[in-house]
Amino acid sequence: MSGGWTPWLYLAPALVVLGGLLVYPIHQLGLISFFQYTQAQVSGGEPTTFEGFGNYAELFGDPQFWQVLLATVLFAAACVLSTLAVGCALAVLLTRVRALPRLALMLAALGAWATPAVTGSTVWLFLFDPDFGPVNRMLGLGDHSWTYGRLSAFFLVLLEVVWCSFPFVMVTVYAGIRAVPGEVLEAASLDGASQWRVWRSVLAPMLRPILVVVTIQSVIWDFKVFTQIYVMTNGGGIAGQNLVLNVYAYQQAFASSQYGLGSAIGVVMLLILLAVTLVYLRLLRRQGEEL
Repeated sequence: MSGGWTPWLYLAPALVVLGGLLVYPIHQLGLISFFQYTQAQVSGGEPTTFEGFGNYAELFGDPQFWQVLLATVLFAAACVLSTLAVGCALAVLLTRVRALPRLALMLAALGAWATPAVTGSTVWLFLFDPDFGPVNRMLGLGDHSWTYGRLSAFFLVLLEVVWCSFPFVMVTVYAGIRAVPGEVLEAASLDGASQWRVWRSVLAPMLRPILVVVTIQSVIWDFKVFTQIYVMTNGGGIAGQNLVLNVYAYQQAFASSQYGLGSAIGVVMLLILLAVTLVYLRLLRRQGEEL
């Protein structure tokens, strides 16, 4: 057998698993999005009819879809930037503290990372509860409801998303910082560079491949947030004011039994994430970065 096939033989088991877990569901998602597929078709009461791009036309013609899309993009961007800022700052802090505080911070962060999204969301709801939550008592806000207003509800969800996401960034960036030669950081310190200047001019350029990975991963995670929004805003907030695309797709597919329309939303989300990832990687390639 030609030696060129040897790597593919090693990759074959993983490719088979990925094909079953990713390719087939994506194929089914795209296929259903071209059909009128409601509860009547699921139960066999009516035949499935081919709609072509009818579901997409209905989706793009719905003003609520564009409002939800804009809210999703802005919310995901805020989550990504906040997660990267907190994670990178704590990664640098880990390099500055002693072993015992470093271990305590690591364990606390990994505990947040390992907490299920439903559990974490419930805990955060209790912390900000208008009647029994300790946050309102500490801030003297009385019975203020954080989930009533649109912006305050999004802010509360953002805090929970950052809390459960920053450990991945922190641990990954910390590992990258530890791999940077000490002579480089020592030279920057001798030149009188501040901590911010060391990060901006020395660490960030050297850690760019790692930052690319955590950024893309954070974009994917935060763009398709579902559990936190659904639990903390009770399904999307008052009159759907806190809907994001994933919750909007769930409502269309399962609450309204418009499975074809819900699948179309899923396809649109997939294409957006692919486009963002490819554009980001292309820009980095133009700058000569090796990933």
